[in-house]
Amino acid sequence: MAVPLRGWVVVGSLMVALAWGGWSQETRPAEWRQASDAELRSVIPARAPVVQERIETEMRSASGITNGRGKYIAGVVLITAGYSAEGKYSHFFLTQVPLRLGTDTRLAPGEYVLGYEHTDNGLLVHFYEATTGQPEGSVLATLMAGTTRVESFRIWPPTEHSTIQIGRFGFSYQIGS
Repeated sequence: MAVPLRGWVVVGSLMVALAWGGWSQETRPAEWRQASDAELRSVIPARAPVVQERIETEMRSASGITNGRGKYIAGVVLITAGYSAEGKYSHFFLTQVPLRLGTDTRLAPGEYVLGYEHTDNGLLVHFYEATTGQPEGSVLATLMAGTTRVESFRIWPPTEHSTIQIGRFGFSYQIGS
């Protein structure tokens, strides 16, 4: 039994459409969204590695985003009282993708600690490799216009702000740079 030419065109078009649809889904950029508390608990350690110590994290302050495919960017306040990190580091931060912070600082996937100092222009936020304390870069966090809510730490999804917020201050980030 012969299949009419029209039938082959329909079958061929359907195959191309299915192949194209599968290809476009695999190459489409992932949607980043706010991570749930359970997801944050799965990637943020209860005791973060900070140079030679393991410092407790304050999970109520945890914030992060996920692409829904197992990649996270997350952070949390460190409870540094009584540790050598007190006054130097304030937050634990991890990224599972390359990041650009502000305009100049780039972070490879990894675990970091950060500390900050007040300046006339905002907060100068310093990033350090978590297990060695090696400086990785700094970024200026400026007062966020119109922000009335103070956040101990918040990572906004790129679809909303592409901002990392500390208190009333924030700095931009870009994924994959």
